[in-house]
Amino acid sequence: METEIPAIFRSRETILPERFTFHSSRMRMKKVTKEELEAMDAMSLKCAQELSDAHVDVMGYACLVAIMSMGRGYHCVSEVNLHQETVANDFPTPIVTSAGALINGLKVLGAKQISIITPYMRPLTDMVVDYIEHQGIKVKESIALEIPDNLEVAAQNPMNLLEIYKQLDLTDVDVLVVSACVQMPSLEAVDLIQAECGIPVTSAAVCTTYEMMKKLGIEAKSAIGGELLSGKY
Repeated sequence: METEIPAIFRSRETILPERFTFHSSRMRMKKVTKEELEAMDAMSLKCAQELSDAHVDVMGYACLVAIMSMGRGYHCVSEVNLHQETVANDFPTPIVTSAGALINGLKVLGAKQISIITPYMRPLTDMVVDYIEHQGIKVKESIALEIPDNLEVAAQNPMNLLEIYKQLDLTDVDVLVVSACVQMPSLEAVDLIQAECGIPVTSAAVCTTYEMMKKLGIEAKSAIGGELLSGKY
């Protein structure tokens, strides 16, 4: 969240007049385990309240797997609960969760069947697959890089994805998600992989930014050729 989402907004500032400020309140998490993710999610309401004090225009909950590990469809519950915190603090604010944003982005792209790459351990990756499929999108294959340390996830070289994705059979796949995790960098590789594989390529960070721009009332185009959801900005 702290790198790729601001990077897309900043790139927009170089070609369009809008200007953005970024405010954050962090939930604690060191190891990407179900137990730590549940504890992390419990802190989200306090974070929403703190950010609401700053009268921000949109809030993004950036941990996709924290939401998905809480059960099918939980992004809808989380978004309502977080919004209610902002209402109670007298500044109603639109909420975006990266879990919900990925689902919405895939639907905008017309995805029926996808493949994904995650940094998570295999049990958490299987949970993500189940969550996405419950939303009506088939996951043909998934790669779990099985990186348990949160800081190590953030330190991955996005260009490694240019080789990792080749482990997947993309036959009949509509969209490739090269990082189903906002924490794992992928932005530099998205367009390169799309050019190589010939199908739409996106990530949790790209979809989250797209959804945040929509909530801000900014035109965020979603066509495949050279637009936001395909990694272009």
